[in-house]
Amino acid sequence: MHVNSYEEWLETVPTIITKGPVWRFWGYRKALFLYDLTWADCDKLRTDPKGKPVMNQLIRSAGSISANMEEGYGRNLKNGQEYAYFLRVALGSARETQGWYWRGRQLLPKSVITHRLALLDEIISLTINQIKRYGRKDRG
Repeated sequence: MHVNSYEEWLETVPTIITKGPVWRFWGYRKALFLYDLTWADCDKLRTDPKGKPVMNQLIRSAGSISANMEEGYGRNLKNGQEYAYFLRVALGSARETQGWYWRGRQLLPKSVITHRLALLDEIISLTINQIKRYGRKDRG
């Protein structure tokens, strides 16, 4: 799938996903968008033998971001601690993905690296704010 913008990508997301409760979290939306971009980026990485190990780690860590958000959202949101735990795991995966993009910079265009690092920075910020919101012990 090739998309030029987040807005264009949004039009491709099926209703079954956008109706789900986790979709309300902007960080989740951005993480799904990132994964689709990463999928396409991996096509470029796999053409070079040195890029294959980066590709494997990159697609795994990028997928882990939204996957942990999904798993956490299915947990007890009333007290928020379990959800916050999975958000922290997603946060770690987002930071790891930044590192893998940086390590793959010799094989990807500078504009791609700049965009992906900025998108990941946005995901990290949104996730930190969500952790603060749900991770407080005084919820309930």
